[in-house]
Amino acid sequence: MNQHDASSGPSDVQQITLRGPAELADALPYLMGFHPNDSVVMVALHGGMGRFGGRLRLGIPKDPEEWAPVADQLAQSLIEGSERRESRPDAIVVFLCQDPVGGEGAPGTMERLRPLAQRLRRACGALDVPVLEALCISDGRYWSYCCPDARCCPVEGNPLALPGTTVMAAAATYAGVQVRGSLRDMEARLRPSESAAAQEQERALDAAGAVVVSRILDAGGRGEVAAETLRLARGLMERLGSAPTAAPAEADGADDRLIAPEEAAAVILGLQDRETRDRAAEWMEGREAETALRLWRALARRCVGPYIEHAAAPLTLAGWVSWSSGDEAAARVALGLALRADPDYTFAQLLHQACNQGLDPETLRRCLRGERTLRDGRGGGGSPRRRDGRKPGRRSGPRPALTRSGRRRGGPAMRRSPGAAARSGATAVGRGRARDARRQGQRGARSRD
Repeated sequence: MNQHDASSGPSDVQQITLRGPAELADALPYLMGFHPNDSVVMVALHGGMGRFGGRLRLGIPKDPEEWAPVADQLAQSLIEGSERRESRPDAIVVFLCQDPVGGEGAPGTMERLRPLAQRLRRACGALDVPVLEALCISDGRYWSYCCPDARCCPVEGNPLALPGTTVMAAAATYAGVQVRGSLRDMEARLRPSESAAAQEQERALDAAGAVVVSRILDAGGRGEVAAETLRLARGLMERLGSAPTAAPAEADGADDRLIAPEEAAAVILGLQDRETRDRAAEWMEGREAETALRLWRALARRCVGPYIEHAAAPLTLAGWVSWSSGDEAAARVALGLALRADPDYTFAQLLHQACNQGLDPETLRRCLRGERTLRDGRGGGGSPRRRDGRKPGRRSGPRPALTRSGRRRGGPAMRRSPGAAARSGATAVGRGRARDARRQGQRGARSRD
């Protein structure tokens, strides 16, 4: 067995030393905050003690022909991200997590994934960062791809430690770290279900889209739709917050029953407008954050059938609120699903990158607070005056779409959105939101930012 030490934190805090594949396999859920089923996980190690650094997760590609380019991209992303955040990794640990499919059995799963492990090791080695350990975790057992000794790493694998019995489990409990089930369970809270209710929701989206889209595309109607969307969303949040507390297993179902299909359709379509979504992102702290997160999850579950791409907006808002509230694991899951629904959704891309790089969400929170304070100072009417008696340069009103050249098509000047205002800062969240592309169609008009 390959013996090595891995420290769970920087030198100025209490360190937990992990020795060997068994303790590394046990530590994985605590590193991620959940059990990452059907996933490639790569963790950077720094220094002589192997301190854990950045980590990266991706679903295992089903087509083995994709393994080589994916391995190259993952290795490059982890190494470059670590360099931007702190320093170049000294080594990397790889985990391949997948339960058996069909009748192959766990040892068969391990052998089927061996070429992927080899490609990942070669990809990291080509960038001069060695893979210290590569583990397969399947059906409650683990294997090391780096250890050839069958005496300690038998063909049938070694059983994982019982939950809560290891040094990592004790340290995580002491630190208040929780493992919230599997990735599959966390994603299920955000995915639409196939049922008669889903068919009813699709009909409501069809009916609402025929009316809302034409209004959003109209310069005057866009502002009215935004106000109606935010007012309805606020009302739904208050309804969720005042409802009796349900048992954890029934909480999502209880929330779903409190929102009518027509109400969900109106808010989902309204959030496709970038300005409206940015206003909704201001509900990010305290009691507002709790009820907003419940609403965004419920709306993501309502994006059924051909409206799956519309889930990018509520999923991104769910990821943002989770990240702002300190729940990075839930944020990564929600933002990952948002990018799966729409890979080109810019706000989700930037938030996902910032969250993975360990940046502080306070920069964006300050920007959103400033936008809210400025708008509240207007009192819904004219622009307030500054201390010198002049009016501020920003003005309210719907933002006209951008042409390819970046010029406005017409209409009143618009204040910068939170993403644009944050662009002048140092984080990735505020950079790159230079486009305001809009797609039109029978199913709805959507902003990809």
